[in-house]
Amino acid sequence: MPPLIPLSKQRAKRPADSSQPNVPVPVERSTDFCRVFVDGKRLPGEARISHALEMAQEHENAFVWLSLREPTRAQMDRLRDIFDLHDLIVDDVVTAHQRPKFERYDDQLFLVIRSVQYRDDEEVQDAREIISTGEVQVVIGPNFAITIRHNAPLPDLSSQLEEDEELAVLGPSAVAWKVADYIVDNYLRVTQALNKDVDELENEVFTPNKSINIDKIYMYKREILEMRHAIDPLGPALRGGMTNNKDLLRKTLRSYFRDVQGNAMIVSDHVSGFDERLSSLLDASVAKVTMQQNSDMRTISAVVGMAAAPTMIAGIYGMNFTNMPELDWRWGYPAVLLTMATVMALMYWWFRRNNWL
Repeated sequence: MPPLIPLSKQRAKRPADSSQPNVPVPVERSTDFCRVFVDGKRLPGEARISHALEMAQEHENAFVWLSLREPTRAQMDRLRDIFDLHDLIVDDVVTAHQRPKFERYDDQLFLVIRSVQYRDDEEVQDAREIISTGEVQVVIGPNFAITIRHNAPLPDLSSQLEEDEELAVLGPSAVAWKVADYIVDNYLRVTQALNKDVDELENEVFTPNKSINIDKIYMYKREILEMRHAIDPLGPALRGGMTNNKDLLRKTLRSYFRDVQGNAMIVSDHVSGFDERLSSLLDASVAKVTMQQNSDMRTISAVVGMAAAPTMIAGIYGMNFTNMPELDWRWGYPAVLLTMATVMALMYWWFRRNNWL
């Protein structure tokens, strides 16, 4: 009898599935660009990720700006080895879906900002696509800045940073400010578009004799609630990051970050105002629909009341009794019709006078 082989060894001997090879995807597949800045100026061409940090270390005032889109765990593990990233930063980058925050890990800063994209309700089929949110993360090290975007469009801002040479020479923290400033400026553009749409909804609700689309109001309220969740924590996060990391953020940059924080708080106030206005519009719409239903019921009741009198008279003379007055009267038929018309006219006048019709 052959010796028994443990089950664990039997599983270990199974051949791997050749149809799904475990081939690591290089970081370059998820790279938007990799550039080296020296004294606030970009070096020409693209730098290789594996050598970019060495190029920056050859100069006194230089840093690497690496931009990524939705990197995988294996790609972030490689970047962790190259840039000596903190393990918690790597976990947050891969997991994504973070709240806005500005945290410190040893000598590295980690900034998370939620992006907001707005599309007009006439341009989308699904109401949930009016406001879509993404996530942009910025890792700031002594001589590098890594921007990571998840479901968020982010243009190449390196040329804009280079134009502002006074800020570019301040190092990797300037990259974080530039990204935050761009995203918050986009918040302001979105609030302007939302303000126009909320004004149009108010005109629809408060215009007399105009139909109200309550579903549309609910739709905008839901989308604005999603936007509030994305931007409300940003202001306190920036304030805490500036207060707790003064040794890593220069005074000039803290001033620029305070400007971004102020704009974020302004946007947060605007969005909160939109939410309150939409709540008021919902209450007004429900009240207006209820009043319209009451008016319709009064009109229906008035019409039924006007028809009740002729019906009653016709019902009386439709009874088959032998001895009934006016049955043999020559003018009975026109008299009854005239009576019916007179009663209906009087009731119509009374209902109109009391605004039932």
